[in-house]
Amino acid sequence: MHEFKHGELKSGPDGKGGKVRSRRQAIAIALKEAGTSKYESEAENKKNLARTERKEAHGETYQQEQEGKSHVGSRGRRESSPAMGGRDATKKTARGRKSARARTRSGPKKDALYRRAKAQSIPGRSKMTKRQLENVLQ
Repeated sequence: MHEFKHGELKSGPDGKGGKVRSRRQAIAIALKEAGTSKYESEAENKKNLARTERKEAHGETYQQEQEGKSHVGSRGRRESSPAMGGRDATKKTARGRKSARARTRSGPKKDALYRRAKAQSIPGRSKMTKRQLENVLQ
């Protein structure tokens, strides 16, 4: 339902059926992924639940991708990043890099860096970003 509310839920194999617009269809997809559909056999429900659990364990769900929790580890499997508690992550996704960068931002504020740049008479300081000011002042 989370994906449906954000307009990210796709139907069909590999999402080729397009965006899901019906709430009832979204519920049917959720029940199928949870292995509790009344329209599937018990064996089919078991298989669907195992597939969903496998995706969650490997970090292949859409939400894990968006949160930056899915990275390819040393064994070629998707694992969490060192920041998320994983030890073997070697390659981060773009979203993971962005969220990691946001978590590590610390140090002086931009206005403090700007005041230091102004004291040193650095030209072009008013158009610089925080990162550029940090680099110039080091």
